[in-house]
Amino acid sequence: MRIQRMAAPLGGIVSNLDVREVTDEQWQTLNTWFCKYHVLVFPGQQLSLQDQVAFAGRWGELIPFPYGGLPDQPNLIELKNRGKKKDVNQHWHSDMTYNTQPPKLTMLYAHEAPELGGETAFSNQILALADLSDGLRRVLDQLYAVHSAEGLAALYGQDVQAAPRALHPVVRTHDESGEKALYVCKAFTTRFDGWTTAESKSLLDHLFSHSTRPEYQARHQWRPGDLVMWDNRALLHYAVHDHADEPRLIHRCQVQGPVPA
Repeated sequence: MRIQRMAAPLGGIVSNLDVREVTDEQWQTLNTWFCKYHVLVFPGQQLSLQDQVAFAGRWGELIPFPYGGLPDQPNLIELKNRGKKKDVNQHWHSDMTYNTQPPKLTMLYAHEAPELGGETAFSNQILALADLSDGLRRVLDQLYAVHSAEGLAALYGQDVQAAPRALHPVVRTHDESGEKALYVCKAFTTRFDGWTTAESKSLLDHLFSHSTRPEYQARHQWRPGDLVMWDNRALLHYAVHDHADEPRLIHRCQVQGPVPA
């Protein structure tokens, strides 16, 4: 088992490993790498739905997506190319931050992928936070933000008023590494706690723009058999839809995380 860096800001590519046969000792090493690089790529895997769920379960309890999973695997959802206009993941976000306990990691396994395009982009929020001024950091360290799934509920035709909401610190401490990261995203963060939406807008817009600067980013080009996991405690991600109607079929699962602190 070996790891090669994926890009300067984040990521590692793990080779010489069949994830169906990971030992406890190997898992400890993988988790150390995961906390260091925040994205792990396992190329060339041959996994059933049960295999993917079993490997993800090594990191903790799996959590279902609130708007429906696969009939026989409720903790897995299917991500399929339904065309650019119907793609709901073309935005920078951290998964399900509208939950009180958002998933600490997301794991995707590719069954079909386009020859070019359809990449997933990542942005390192530890680096983003570190580049902010000391004065702004002192302000952000005291703030909490409201995260809401109202927009997502509307897309799925669900009751917007019943959509989950949560309050999280704007600066989050990684529960395993102790590193601090910026923790807001345009998809789900609506305002700062105690501030109006109008008062929050200018500062949030600045943070949204700053958090995805090119020097914090890396992209993964998918190939069939790729298993990729990323750390929602430290990253934002974006599904790039530039592959027209070429097939892209991926199964996603997520592992329960702690209450952000």
